[in-house]
Amino acid sequence: MQASTMAAADSTKMEGFWSSWKCQAMELLYWRDLKKSGLVFGSLLLMLFSLTQFSVVSVVAYLALASLSATISFRVYKSVLQAVQKTDEGHPFKVYLDVEMSLSHDQMQKYAENVQYYINSTLKELRRLFLVQDLVDSLKFAVLMWLLTYVGALFNGLTLLIMVVVCMFSMPVVYEKYQAQIDQYVDLIRTQVNSVVAKIQEKVPGTKRKAE
Repeated sequence: MQASTMAAADSTKMEGFWSSWKCQAMELLYWRDLKKSGLVFGSLLLMLFSLTQFSVVSVVAYLALASLSATISFRVYKSVLQAVQKTDEGHPFKVYLDVEMSLSHDQMQKYAENVQYYINSTLKELRRLFLVQDLVDSLKFAVLMWLLTYVGALFNGLTLLIMVVVCMFSMPVVYEKYQAQIDQYVDLIRTQVNSVVAKIQEKVPGTKRKAE
């Protein structure tokens, strides 16, 4: 009974942590705090641009060295300051060292089940598309893959990641500012696409969806 109560408490804490993390991520993407968003955005771009010039191992090693240099220097500075002022404030990173970062068995099992669910769903969807269970959906997937061949010819993976990061930190703000106009154009495009799909379903045998 006590073990189950502790597991439930740990699960509640972890859910609260993820909820808080999501809120912080949304605040970063919507630039609620310009300094924090600018720092994260700049750091991500710097890392990605570094990867275009250096190997992953070199970038990781340089980042680790930079972090260690900063923390060691700060630790030595605080130790010297405490010695001069004859104070005992303790370890400067004690607050962060005391933060609980371990995951319980139940939490690990929960996340493993979620990963398993997404993998199984992805495999089923790919099977459905490649084996043409629905012709229209398979054609849409084929068009998407065809477009991606051109995208891959124009950009490499790192360039795409840079573009994704830029879009992540710009599109939410743009959408928030021009939501009405964007929704209007999106509805128009969706209507046109649905109209084309309906025409294809009428003319091509075997493309009509079965009534549920």
